[in-house]
Amino acid sequence: MLLVSSIEAAVFEWPISMTVTNAQTRFTAGYQGQREVIMTQGNGDGNYFADAETLARIEGEGQVVFRYLDINPNGSVNDIAGVSNARGNVVGLMPHPENLIESLTGGTDGMGMFRSLVGALERAG
Repeated sequence: MLLVSSIEAAVFEWPISMTVTNAQTRFTAGYQGQREVIMTQGNGDGNYFADAETLARIEGEGQVVFRYLDINPNGSVNDIAGVSNARGNVVGLMPHPENLIESLTGGTDGMGMFRSLVGALERAG
């Protein structure tokens, strides 16, 4: 499994629709009940790529946590926008949740990740 630079990379930042495919991780629990989210895509680099065996495993084990909905801006296989490790305590994603945390700047869907992390810290004591 690796991240590959897009051949046709361009610099851009626009809102992008995604589905939350696993709201059971420390990073995504704040999205309970919210199926579609908007985040921003900062560039066309970093598309997700893995061999067929790895894809089958992460799909089957619920490690795909975000998936591009309408547009796959970087060619990630299976429209994967974010993945977690098996324990769900590490998440990697291409979109930028930190850019959409205030309605004055375009939306608050990114706050779900930060609320998730705060909740995980509170539960840990």
